[in-house]
Amino acid sequence: MQARPPLQQSFANSLAWVHKGFDATATWVTQLSWWKFFLFAALSLIAASIVQEELFSGSGAPMVARTDNKPGKRDAADPHIVIDDTGIHFNPRKGKLPVPPEPPAPPEAGELPVPPAPPATASTDASDGSVHIELPPQIGEELSNAIEEAVDDMAEQKVTRYHNQASTWFKSFISLLLLALFATKALMGGKKRAEAETQSANAAAERESMQRQLSEARMQMMQAQVEPHFLFNTLASVEYLIETNPPRASKMQRSLIQYLRAVLPQMRDNAVVTNLGREADMVKAYLNLLKMRMEERLTVDMQIPDELRSAAFPPMMLQSMVENAIKHGLECKPEGGTLKVVAEVAGAKLRVIVSDDGVGFGVHPSDGTGLGLPTIRERLKLLHGDQGKLTIAANTPSGVIATIEVPYQVSK
Repeated sequence: MQARPPLQQSFANSLAWVHKGFDATATWVTQLSWWKFFLFAALSLIAASIVQEELFSGSGAPMVARTDNKPGKRDAADPHIVIDDTGIHFNPRKGKLPVPPEPPAPPEAGELPVPPAPPATASTDASDGSVHIELPPQIGEELSNAIEEAVDDMAEQKVTRYHNQASTWFKSFISLLLLALFATKALMGGKKRAEAETQSANAAAERESMQRQLSEARMQMMQAQVEPHFLFNTLASVEYLIETNPPRASKMQRSLIQYLRAVLPQMRDNAVVTNLGREADMVKAYLNLLKMRMEERLTVDMQIPDELRSAAFPPMMLQSMVENAIKHGLECKPEGGTLKVVAEVAGAKLRVIVSDDGVGFGVHPSDGTGLGLPTIRERLKLLHGDQGKLTIAANTPSGVIATIEVPYQVSK
């Protein structure tokens, strides 16, 4: 890869610095609100007026350098003609000879004759060819003062003209600068705001995505911890029935296989949300196993309409509620009881109710003493925020009613 020539590299660097400066200025201007921008413009105009008054007022008297007009002090930079108290000094090598003054006209009839001025005498310096015209001291002084005043006036006018031009250029520069900033804000303000909003939206989306991934990871970890506690007891029951009642052991084994077929795909998918029908089928297989263990002590009543089977519902959550009802309510009751599962839509919420008439959680209503209920609450909060909730209440005449509410959506 060939290196760029130094001139081209310098030009490219200069363009890069100009682009960075313009982009930084445009960003700063567009970030200002309009009232701040107009306030900045007003303060800039006031400051520019103060600087203009101080630098280009032109009120001070111009300093005009003067030359010492005494003879013998002149050099090559002196003018061709020098007038001082001694007369007029003229160098013919640097200019033309002066024209001698014409004699005064004779007085007309009736006029008083004007006394003639003392005659001027001229002398020539043979060394350098300069001419010295001697004048009366009064006339030479007046002529010298008049010439100095004229030179001072011309110098003052020139300085004043330069001050006026510089003041005009300074005022025009400030006005064009403010106009350019106004145009930049008006034309690029929308683009910069859109870029800032896009960056903010991307950052918010990235944060939300990370929070979502974190929530899903936590939910999957919780879901992996939800194991069928009855599995080992069921296998032990199958082993016992094989020796005592083989037909019943075979029936329990088939129910266990049916349950595992429903549960294992759910665990392999690690889905955050599934549908209510799939969860209901898994609970039915689970309850069939329990009925073989509890026999007539367990009565099941499931009321899940077919139109709600496609509703979105968190996985393994319904089974956790059923497990808690069996473990804390019906299994410890000698005569057993009834487990009821109902699904309905109330407003924009899907409501799933699991109730039992077991021993309950005690005299006072409980928010749940098992491991599954706190896990359910945390999963609902991570998945649905304030729109998902779990409520626990006492049933009449005994038992517990657990209700889950989630936004009603159709599962994909």
